[in-house]
Amino acid sequence: MEWKNIAFEQGDGWAQITVQRPEVLNALNRETLAELEQAVERVEADEKIRALIITGAGDKAFVAGADIGELSRIPSAAEGERLAVRGQELFSRIEEMSKPVIMAINGYALGGGCELAMSGDILIASEKARFGQPEVNLGVIPGYGGTQRLARLVGKTTAKYLCLTGEMISAEEALQLGLVQKVVPHDQLLEEARKLAKLLAQKAPIAMKYIKKAVNQGAETDLKSGLRLEAAYFGLSFDTQDRREGMKAFLEKRTPQFRGE
Repeated sequence: MEWKNIAFEQGDGWAQITVQRPEVLNALNRETLAELEQAVERVEADEKIRALIITGAGDKAFVAGADIGELSRIPSAAEGERLAVRGQELFSRIEEMSKPVIMAINGYALGGGCELAMSGDILIASEKARFGQPEVNLGVIPGYGGTQRLARLVGKTTAKYLCLTGEMISAEEALQLGLVQKVVPHDQLLEEARKLAKLLAQKAPIAMKYIKKAVNQGAETDLKSGLRLEAAYFGLSFDTQDRREGMKAFLEKRTPQFRGE
């Protein structure tokens, strides 16, 4: 399938989605959201793809935000809410995907771009990356999950500070806050992301799915409930061929060959 605003690339066990609207710093409009949704569906359906990378085209921006020209034409509160729900549902789908999602943040990740980045499992940032939720400067608030995911990642007060001021922070500051997991030289970003994707593609797919579920669901509940959830997924992982292969390979001192079964 060919898309106008995104590029899709597939390697050995991994896929890469690149948002490419360089004339507006890869800003997200409705058409781009629809194309992202279609690409995510393709990744979910392809058993050969075990890890996903999402990045932006060019050297300036990952995604610089939503398309302000399009937003400025929204006629009503109801239409604004519908757009927010659509973006939230897509980003939640990315967050809840059974396969690990790596965000390779190559430049500005602002507004909707920061919200997209936060829906990933592992965030690798170029040293040139910049993060922020500047919606307050436009008279609106983050609408694609920014107030919620940011608070869960960096804490309520820091999230309120960033959303209330609209301040932009550097990749190093984002690393210190725990917003990203790694900062690398700009020219090494995709190499690092693909290296990680290839590593994850060799891991047990069902175990990775249960890890994501245990962390995502457990983080939203109390410790006792979270531990119970972990035990349930731990038990389910034992009822897989991958578990038998992984333990057999360990005892035989060889590399396991996981099949996702």
